[in-house]
Amino acid sequence: MARPHLGLRELGAIWMLAGFGAGVAAAGLWVGSRAAWDGWLARAEIAGVTLHDVLIRGTTPPEGLQMTPVPLEAQPLADAGDFSRLPEVPVPSLVTRVSIRDGTAEDFGGPVLRLAIVSDGLRYELASLDGGAARTGPEKLGQVTRLMATYCSRPVLFARAGDGPWQRIDGAPVWGCDAAPTDYRLPALLLALAALAAIWTRVADVAARFAGFAQALGRRRTAGGPERYSAEGPAELALIVGAVNRHLEAERALLARRAEVLSGVSHDLGTPATRLRLRATLIEDPGLRAKFDRDIDRMTGMIEQVLTYTRSEMSVETPRELSLSSLVEALVADYQDMGSPVTLRPPEPARIRAPAPLFGARTGRAALAAPPAGPVVVLARPVALGRALTNLVDNALKYGRHAEVSLEIGAERVAILVADAGQGLRASDIEALIRPFRRGGNALTSEGFGLGLTIVQAVAEEHGGSLSFSDGPHGLVARLEIARG
Repeated sequence: MARPHLGLRELGAIWMLAGFGAGVAAAGLWVGSRAAWDGWLARAEIAGVTLHDVLIRGTTPPEGLQMTPVPLEAQPLADAGDFSRLPEVPVPSLVTRVSIRDGTAEDFGGPVLRLAIVSDGLRYELASLDGGAARTGPEKLGQVTRLMATYCSRPVLFARAGDGPWQRIDGAPVWGCDAAPTDYRLPALLLALAALAAIWTRVADVAARFAGFAQALGRRRTAGGPERYSAEGPAELALIVGAVNRHLEAERALLARRAEVLSGVSHDLGTPATRLRLRATLIEDPGLRAKFDRDIDRMTGMIEQVLTYTRSEMSVETPRELSLSSLVEALVADYQDMGSPVTLRPPEPARIRAPAPLFGARTGRAALAAPPAGPVVVLARPVALGRALTNLVDNALKYGRHAEVSLEIGAERVAILVADAGQGLRASDIEALIRPFRRGGNALTSEGFGLGLTIVQAVAEEHGGSLSFSDGPHGLVARLEIARG
């Protein structure tokens, strides 16, 4: 037993809950990581504020900071700014120098705090610090240590207060990379993007299933679709597929009954038509006998035309690949063998404009003729297509005295054009004759039953195309357009 599929309402609820859960998790990771990072930077800033008092007043360093005097023999190197030659400094040694003066003590000769940050990875952008907001020396040093903690590096700080000795300050637990909190903002962003991509993929998949079924159903008349359709997807799609299958079954049954009735009528009328034809031979008057024969032929011909139209609706013929150009050439040759004024106009080769030269100043570009085209291969029902083309040529000969057939070839579609030599009708007038049993003004002087153009239109629709008319230079031009595949 097939597993029942969830409906769009249930799937939407699941996707909404999954997206909400992923969003909450991503937001929690982002907010938590941001709070931990802000706390880390705040502690580094507080340590810098405290360190200022330690350097100026000689108090005890805060927890996490280890302060040791630079050896006496290395003091001259520090005074000269040659910190890369001091022992146990990062290699390579990138030095960032900064001087801090307490803004509140400028007029009282407060000591200047000189700093040198030695790092193996970067020089710090001290110009980005907000010097206006930090007025006091402790605040300024707090901003420096916060900046040191912002980047993942392992710096060593050297400091000198006034004329005192240089001090080495190791603060890896405060501003070092290894002590920084784990940043989950990138995983949170990836989680949100993954959830969004998963939901979008599911939505696109459901939409593609509906669109795929619609395309398969649209190609049914052109490519000869299956008797029944099946599609994987939500429950609503299964309901639609089931309804379409039931409609197709009812349509096939209706057409089969119609064809059966018409076939029975044709068979039943065959016997009395034969008896009438035999009895007509007993009529001595040749004119009256000819009228009887003509009426009998019209009656049987009308039945055959109706059966032909019904068969075209049922699409009993299986489509296959064929050369449309060969089909048209063979049909025109048959008419010519019978002495009918039918001609075939070969398609004109396409003109390709030559590309501009790489060098030179030539302004004009000649049009080159494309190589001759090969056979025009289409996926079609050859018998139905031949019947439709025959109807168009017969109409052109019947009402226009001459038929000129040509092909108009496109990448995805191809059109068969049948032009006549004038039949007294305009393109706007001929549209009404497409309806069943509609005939032109010369119906009394020509044979026909008014189903020819109706059959042509049905065949065009079976092949994914259309039938249209336009005014030509000498008469009407019928355009039978079909899809190539």
